[in-house]
Amino acid sequence: MKETKTMHKILLSIVASFMLLFVAACASDVVEEDDSVNEDNVPSETVSDDTGETDYPLVITDATDTEVTIEEEPEKIISVSTSDTETLFALGLNDEIVGVSDFDNYPEEALDKTKVGSVVEPNIEAILEQEPDLVIVGNSIMPESVEKIRELDIPVYQTDPKNMDETVETMTQLAVITNTQQAGEKIVNDIEEQLTAITDTVANVSEEDKKKVYIEFNPGWTVGSGEFMDELIDLAGGINIANDQEGWIEINEEKIIEADPEYILYADHLIDEETNKPLDELIKERSGWEEITAIKNDQLIPLDEDIISRNGPRIIIALQNIAEGIYPELFE
Repeated sequence: MKETKTMHKILLSIVASFMLLFVAACASDVVEEDDSVNEDNVPSETVSDDTGETDYPLVITDATDTEVTIEEEPEKIISVSTSDTETLFALGLNDEIVGVSDFDNYPEEALDKTKVGSVVEPNIEAILEQEPDLVIVGNSIMPESVEKIRELDIPVYQTDPKNMDETVETMTQLAVITNTQQAGEKIVNDIEEQLTAITDTVANVSEEDKKKVYIEFNPGWTVGSGEFMDELIDLAGGINIANDQEGWIEINEEKIIEADPEYILYADHLIDEETNKPLDELIKERSGWEEITAIKNDQLIPLDEDIISRNGPRIIIALQNIAEGIYPELFE
């Protein structure tokens, strides 16, 4: 994207905040006001009438355990979460989407929508000008921004899926919220079908033959267990060499050399701000890394920066690309 350097700064701030800071999907976060929830704060059943339409008003619990009341079917929606924007468009809500973040670039229709600022601190005045009846935000947003929007009596629903199941569940919930359950069911069914095809293809790879994989999605940063990028590597039949740690990790170059990954996944078309070099070139030039098997065998796999970092409908494409990259012979 054109705002790559700015986005990298935001990504680093998001990662830093993390360091301080599907398949059983169902529309289980939607309940009537008096419904009870189980110990995991997951409402017990979907609220819809006999036709499968969503009943309003709804009370829904978001990723922050906050109850959000949605009085009527949303007609003017703003999304400042790139992943959720892709989901909303996939649900067929082009006409209802009145604003997106500065970094929303997919699908192409998102480029024509009013921009309302960053995913971290959106422009509250720009949001208010669109008079939305629902705002969707992701895990990158500052809590202060959420509170400012809620003070304007605008419902805010926050998402934070960390794995495939939660990603599918989030898409299902958004479909119920927006009364697009049929479209949501199709999206989920397609993902489930493709997920099964991919995992079945790599299922016969023995433990000793599984490929060791290192992923660098931003210069100097990788990911450990508990995050969806790590799960994607596992679902693709690989072993993430950093999964002995949790969350987003600033890399230890010596440990990576010692782990000797057979494949290196990296964000394509990403330029390092300090050196002005592409990420793959930066990786290859690191001292001692020329001895890493992945580099010796030229087994560096470029991945679309947006697809690999957004846990929305295209997450299955990210999985497909990883699996085909590390086991090309299985997908010929």
